[in-house]
Amino acid sequence: MGSSSRQSNSYDLSFKILLIGDSGVGKSSLLVSFISNSIDNLAPTIGVDFKIKLLTVGGKRLKLTIWDTAGHERFRTLTSSYYRGAQGIILVYDVTRRETFTNLADVWAKEVELYSTNQDCVKMLVGNKVDRESERVVSREEGIALAKGLGCLFLECSARTRENVEQCFEELALKIMEVPRLLEEGSTVKGSIVMPKPENQAPSPPPSGGCCS
Repeated sequence: MGSSSRQSNSYDLSFKILLIGDSGVGKSSLLVSFISNSIDNLAPTIGVDFKIKLLTVGGKRLKLTIWDTAGHERFRTLTSSYYRGAQGIILVYDVTRRETFTNLADVWAKEVELYSTNQDCVKMLVGNKVDRESERVVSREEGIALAKGLGCLFLECSARTRENVEQCFEELALKIMEVPRLLEEGSTVKGSIVMPKPENQAPSPPPSGGCCS
């Protein structure tokens, strides 16, 4: 359905997508898998990072600016301003860790309600790490039920095997294009990316190794 358009800087629509969820659920892995087809040697996200993907979906050339947020509590003051203007939000949990699923309703969905400035933004619930089926503790049926309760799209995927990774972002983009106000916003967004400057920025911790998300 979608194809990469890396050779061209021209696009028809520009959308801001936000990845949120607990630390370690695989947000960075999903993003890097989508962008570069590789998730080797990923370090934990510190604060907020973003990547840009050009692709064609539904006959339109899209520029997706995808923001990857740290799930740690100490970075919450850094991320609230990044909700501003997002047309799509992906809420990610790890199917092998129930607390990451529970926190979507208890913590992250409430943050979306509190900080999102776009009432029409499209939300998608994503259960990651389905390649570890033997370790699964959250069923697909539970994910579908929560997504329905939160008014979200739903997919299960694996950043490691790339199962449903492209479908995740492409389905979200298609749904955004079905909302007239979001479509209008996407056609008028121009200019460079401006990094917000939160007032109470926490100091960065020392680098640590390992794959966090």
